[in-house]
Amino acid sequence: MKKIVVFASGTGSNFIKIFHSIKNKEINGSIEMLISNNPNSGAIKFAEKNNINYKILNIYRCGNSLNKEYEIVLKKCNTDLILLAGFMKKIPKNIVKLYENKIMNIHPALLPKYGGKGFYGMKVHSAVIKSGDVYSGATVHYVNEFYDKGDVIIQKKIKIDLGDDAQSLARKVLMIEHEIYPKAVKQFCNNQISVN
Repeated sequence: MKKIVVFASGTGSNFIKIFHSIKNKEINGSIEMLISNNPNSGAIKFAEKNNINYKILNIYRCGNSLNKEYEIVLKKCNTDLILLAGFMKKIPKNIVKLYENKIMNIHPALLPKYGGKGFYGMKVHSAVIKSGDVYSGATVHYVNEFYDKGDVIIQKKIKIDLGDDAQSLARKVLMIEHEIYPKAVKQFCNNQISVN
């Protein structure tokens, strides 16, 4: 059973979906810890209600030792896999190096399109709608030291309808995220992903 640590800053809908997939024995893993930079996030509230260990790590609390704090918590959990679920901070280089090909993220577009610094949440969907693209979707990828540049694990696309705006596209893409992120985690936990 793989030991998973989730990083989340907001509502944590992907975190919640993966938690339920584990609870339903669809994923051979356990969530050991939730790390958040936002003590008021929906993810923290969910963790409290479901007896999931959590830790608030942010620059205000940890100061210059923040990167080291991440390392200490992850080692204490014997972490096999780190999942970013709407985490709004860049993962520091020391963690990327220590957990190479063991950090996954979900991005609400078909990378490499609409990725990189500043492309997150509704900004992505607005850019996609503005572009006139016929398709959008979601991408699960490994995390490296560059925003959204890690190897793609799974992508799934959906057609953009004529009447779609950024909000309606966001709802469609979120459904795709909830489908493919647990699938990627399941494959990792079953040792079914190889990195060339």
